[in-house]
Amino acid sequence: MKMKSTLCFIVGIAMIFASCSNSNIVTNVESPDGNISLQFSMADEQAAYQVLFHGKNVIEPSTLGFDFKNMPSIEKGWKIASTQLTSSNSTWEMPWGEKRVVVDNFNQLMVNLEEVKAPNRKMNLVFKVYNDGLGFRYEFPEQEAMQEVIITDENTQFKLTGDHKVWWIPGDWDIYEHLYHTTSFTGIDATALRSNDNLAQTYIPENAVNTPVTMKTAEGVYISFHEANLTDYSGMTLKVNKEKLMLESELVGSDITGYKVKRALPFTTPWRTIQISETAGGLIESDLIVNLNEPNKIGSVDYFKPMKYVGIWWDMHLGTRTWDYGASQDMNTATGLKPHGKHGATTKYAKELIDFASENQIGGILVEGWNTGWEHWIGFEDREGVFDFVTPYKDYDLKEVVRYGKEKGVELIMHHETSAAPRTYNQQMDTAYQLMQSLGIHSVKTGYVGKIIPKGEYHHGQWMVNNYRRAVETGAKYQVAVNAHEPIKATGLRRTYPNIIAREGLRGQEFNAWASDGGNPPEHLPIVAFTRMLAGPIDYTPGIFNIKLKPHKPNNQVNTTLAQQLALYVVINSPIQMVPDLIENYKGNDAFQFIRDVAVTWETSKVLNGEIGDFVTIARKDRNSENWFVGSITDENARGMEIKLDFLTEGKKYKATLYLDGENAHWDQNPTAFKILEMEVDHTSSLQYHLAEGGGAAISLVEL
Repeated sequence: MKMKSTLCFIVGIAMIFASCSNSNIVTNVESPDGNISLQFSMADEQAAYQVLFHGKNVIEPSTLGFDFKNMPSIEKGWKIASTQLTSSNSTWEMPWGEKRVVVDNFNQLMVNLEEVKAPNRKMNLVFKVYNDGLGFRYEFPEQEAMQEVIITDENTQFKLTGDHKVWWIPGDWDIYEHLYHTTSFTGIDATALRSNDNLAQTYIPENAVNTPVTMKTAEGVYISFHEANLTDYSGMTLKVNKEKLMLESELVGSDITGYKVKRALPFTTPWRTIQISETAGGLIESDLIVNLNEPNKIGSVDYFKPMKYVGIWWDMHLGTRTWDYGASQDMNTATGLKPHGKHGATTKYAKELIDFASENQIGGILVEGWNTGWEHWIGFEDREGVFDFVTPYKDYDLKEVVRYGKEKGVELIMHHETSAAPRTYNQQMDTAYQLMQSLGIHSVKTGYVGKIIPKGEYHHGQWMVNNYRRAVETGAKYQVAVNAHEPIKATGLRRTYPNIIAREGLRGQEFNAWASDGGNPPEHLPIVAFTRMLAGPIDYTPGIFNIKLKPHKPNNQVNTTLAQQLALYVVINSPIQMVPDLIENYKGNDAFQFIRDVAVTWETSKVLNGEIGDFVTIARKDRNSENWFVGSITDENARGMEIKLDFLTEGKKYKATLYLDGENAHWDQNPTAFKILEMEVDHTSSLQYHLAEGGGAAISLVEL
């Protein structure tokens, strides 16, 4: 529908108000349930928007625009050429994930803008408003006035209504592995975190935060800012303007090119997203980020099976084994190495892990340190050409491990550590993925530890965004699913490329084994559930039973109870969940039964309660049975919990098995104390239980 300056329309739930002056036009579009309203305006010939929730502002009027290297900025001097209002209500199915059926219901406003003066450039703004939030993006259509843009800054504003409580990590251009901070908005100081001895790489140029960044207003409204469909563009950090109570987009740049993004027209930017909820749990249940991505482009991914997996990984962090084979002057060859006897990736050890996995209904094994090059992979400037992604060390028979795994029903997960030298990886990528396909290996964990080579590029810039995408597209070509570590942020692309199965992108379990700052505090994961997890599945590696890490790391420990380690298999969303501890720590422990039983892909998920940084309880229904699983976790404070089981199917009986903190359990003083209770329940039942300090509860509900 075209806007005419003398008319006023009411179209269903969307209203357009027009005055005789184009510069004062206000256009309004609401969510399907009417609770969220977006108002677009052209004040002083500059595009601006504001957002209301239940009739009250949650985003004050905020302007939109760009600075370019090769042309004038987009700011004032624009007019509305036309607008279109559309609606859509459909569903689509996740091939794996936190639910099977996703509702995709939104109202959309497209605003076609045109520059008032020559050369009369054109730009469109598209707003999609859902019941759980909204997304908007810029579209640059094909036109004579612009052939190519070189963006030096994207000037998207998010003006807040108050000094909100914020859970944030710094706007680091290289890594997301920071602890979350809880402050007021005006208390954010990312630049104070520039020095961090626990990180392999970090670059924080200014006071900005990375997304998702989550807030709570004084009125109790929960808001989270992120982006969706990050394609051929730089990752967005959000610059903090304390005086104006405003966030502003700050794209990750490049020291080599001097700009943020270079694109030929036509193109669209990623969606800028705002999730809005009356409850903290509503943020977790939101489908906004995946819905703002395109439908599946690659067809069936039946070759990928959601699974739990064991691995040669925790050994290295404990120091009991190593990634490297031995010592040599040669940085990338398997010949001439003198073995030191601690190499983890041996055929013998892999077979031990396969046997354990097979005996305990665990579907996969990840072997790290299998390929040559680990002697020279970190701490060296000359890392180009270090790793060979097809040549194993001489004590590891790749084909035999694959054969033995297939015999035992355990699938090998490949490992590719690039040491942040993506050009080396690109050169070998097709050959490496062809090898996986030839051996029937259908998933790979990629890593990008270290400063990016070439120097001057960053993990979250446009050049690296395209490198991460290349691995996903190559994986699709060879039927390989990708779990990326040291990644670019998740932005819902798992809908378009469902071979994107998980990624790291947070401060993971390994920090508990070696970080000098005491590891991840008990509040870490009750924050992560409402921040990082909103972006997508996480490869966090829960399930450590030897909480104190003795005798290997007497000065480190995991800062949760054992019961919380079980609960994380439900709370943390991922279609692949590691069973990481040394296998001797699982044998003979009754708590291990929950890990045997718990599912990894779900029919549906429900958040039963939660407050950011304090606690959360999530129930998930197994996609392949009538069974449900529940996980509760808390911070350093003990809590009583009561949950209703009204999500269970009416008329059915279930055996409930509760894995709870023991009577005197405590994350530091007595972390391994647990108890197991069993009872019969149905949809009318309620469960009451206690969470110890840093504790948790894991519950299986098996249909009788």
